[in-house]
Amino acid sequence: MKQANIFYKDLLAGILTESDSGYEFRYLPEYLSLETAKAVSLTLPLQEEVYTSPVLFPFFDGLIPEGWLLDVALRNTDISTLDRMSLLLLCCKDCIGAISIVPIEEKEESHV
Repeated sequence: MKQANIFYKDLLAGILTESDSGYEFRYLPEYLSLETAKAVSLTLPLQEEVYTSPVLFPFFDGLIPEGWLLDVALRNTDISTLDRMSLLLLCCKDCIGAISIVPIEEKEESHV
């Protein structure tokens, strides 16, 4: 499972998750309680309910670079262009606009 914190400007707005069943995006209650809270996208208006999709939400997929810029990003990785979540995590920490995607590192399970 891959996860990312989704920031609107400097505020942690929500969490995007990829699992075997697809994708989920959820706004955090703390963010929703702010008077200044803004939706990360017109296609993902503010709501308490979780958004689900079998494919990466078009808004997030649209943040991934294309063409030569994608080639530059992929040059030193072994990520497939079909692995959209990994590309999003790799390329979109400092994207143009108000949204930032910051990977949530998987916790290593301790074996005793």
